[in-house]
Amino acid sequence: MIYWEQRKLGEIVDVCNGRDYKHLLEGDIPVYGTGGYMISVNKALSYDRDAIGIGRKGTIDKPYILNAPFWTVDTLFYVIPKDKIALIFAFGIFQNIDWEKKDESTGVPSLSKAAINEIDVLIPKYEEQKVLGLFFNGLDHLITLHQLEPFQLIFKAIAYRIIDYAKSKPPRHTKYEIIISFIKYYL
Repeated sequence: MIYWEQRKLGEIVDVCNGRDYKHLLEGDIPVYGTGGYMISVNKALSYDRDAIGIGRKGTIDKPYILNAPFWTVDTLFYVIPKDKIALIFAFGIFQNIDWEKKDESTGVPSLSKAAINEIDVLIPKYEEQKVLGLFFNGLDHLITLHQLEPFQLIFKAIAYRIIDYAKSKPPRHTKYEIIISFIKYYL
């Protein structure tokens, strides 16, 4: 059985600021901004921890995985999962948040650490996070590989169904037998 807990996003991840890279030398560490790869430099903000990149300014609704080592500019947060939080599961959470509703600007879209940290999420135990994360990551890769829009709709429908089901139950230590049977059926 899967037990889920309601948590604030700030309890499961550390949201870190990117920085200016112009003082660094050319190297082999990729620098990322909200649009993706920009240039390579000689130092990293994270040498050994993979993270999720999410825009602070500009493009705030397109999170992506950052493989260590990396550097991010000041318009891109990098989010490192805390202990016992699977990166792939956290990334799935980030992909399913309506970031545009969290926009705090009147002009250029903007996110703050406080806005990110206060989002309520449901978290299963670490082992279940890995299984769910791999399952949805596999579906995502299949969709990308085949570029089939119907599969995208199915993937989103499944993800939203799981989220809606989880939200309909009491938030602390709730059993989610349907998810296990679903995963066993499709794995």
